[in-house]
Amino acid sequence: MNERKQEKYDKAYLRMAKEWGKLSYCKRKQVGAIIVKDRMIISDGYNGTPTGFENFCEDEEGYTKWYVLHAEANAILKVASSTQSCEGATLYITLSPCRECSKLIHQAGIKRVVYQTAYKDDSGLRFLERAGVETYHLPILEEMV
Repeated sequence: MNERKQEKYDKAYLRMAKEWGKLSYCKRKQVGAIIVKDRMIISDGYNGTPTGFENFCEDEEGYTKWYVLHAEANAILKVASSTQSCEGATLYITLSPCRECSKLIHQAGIKRVVYQTAYKDDSGLRFLERAGVETYHLPILEEMV
């Protein structure tokens, strides 16, 4: 696929991830993720509490509860419980991955990560690059409205 066409798809999938993030009950940050393989969406996720838990991500002081799952972890776990595989897939996410999720991304076989906003700690991105996972920052703020 040529570069212009790829970027057009990247923007579209990133907009979908942004919409998916709006489903999150988290107040501090709403993050969405879409996993695409062979131009087909195989999974999606947003940050939130595990199945069966209350839908409150923050404690009384406003801090995120330790057991809240990140959007990319939710999307990867959804694939793990299906017949699909992330091998060679692209992850579209509204916030670049943290160091813990970066390990999951690499181990899941995801080969490319496209993100909208950079997380304050870039160690996750550095790990992915070291692991041979392509990362692409695509800040499409105006088009995300």
